[in-house]
Amino acid sequence: MIYQCRRAWLSMGFLLALCVLMLSSCGPSSNIQSIRTESLYDKIIKAGKIRCAYVVFFPSCIKDPNTGKLSGIGVDAVEMISKKLGLTVEWTEEVGWGNMIEGLQSGRYDMIASPIWTNAPRAKQAAFSKPLFFSPVFIYVKRGDRRFSGHLERIDSPNIKIATVDGETAQVIADADFPRASRLSMPQMTDCSQMLLNVASGKADVTILEPAFTNQFIRHNPISIENICPERPIRVFPNCWMFKRGEFEFKAMLDTVLDEVINSGAMDKIISRYEKASGEAVYRVALPYKSVSSKPSV
Repeated sequence: MIYQCRRAWLSMGFLLALCVLMLSSCGPSSNIQSIRTESLYDKIIKAGKIRCAYVVFFPSCIKDPNTGKLSGIGVDAVEMISKKLGLTVEWTEEVGWGNMIEGLQSGRYDMIASPIWTNAPRAKQAAFSKPLFFSPVFIYVKRGDRRFSGHLERIDSPNIKIATVDGETAQVIADADFPRASRLSMPQMTDCSQMLLNVASGKADVTILEPAFTNQFIRHNPISIENICPERPIRVFPNCWMFKRGEFEFKAMLDTVLDEVINSGAMDKIISRYEKASGEAVYRVALPYKSVSSKPSV
């Protein structure tokens, strides 16, 4: 009898200890955990603003040299979606292609408001919104240079020099498609027009850029460079806002409002503001629906 009582007391003691352990696990430590995992979405809603860095690159982001005022497709679009969400935009700093992800990871800003081209190296370090628009990318040579017409494989030679900027997509494409070619590489934050100047002056043989930028250069320098293959881009890149990986709630919010802006035609109007200067150099996002104009034939 005494033995049975002892067993009962031991069992009750074990259950009490287990309950204390379970309660303690739901106490202050869980609060600490919730604080540690506060999402970017929560921080932005609480602060009422989105902290944005930017890369100056036409037509996504244009900076007035006199006033410092920003404009461009990406800038106008982020201002619009922020207004729709009841948020403000805080422009934190100008960044370069090579160091923009570092600021996201350290929390200096919430996203890059200049739409960024997606690629594999960036996908390992950051996350992206849905595309705002698409950019075709072409190969440019000095005007009159016919060495590579119909023979792009000739670019992949140690005797050929490609003008690039560190961390910029031209470098990524050159490494992937023309690994044997030489590089005339310039540091990040270098204006991409320098790539075109290097080709026009003969310092480099080839560079890789989007027509939204090069069309402006050609307008001011009409006999300098030319598109080697205007009927076929070497790449077509989505232009997306970039932010820290794992922020799914923030991405869902951005994508939802982007759908509204694109499907309403507002994004098309934003793009049209800058097409006069750039020419028809970007591709619109296709609408996810099709109207029925007539009854199907029987």
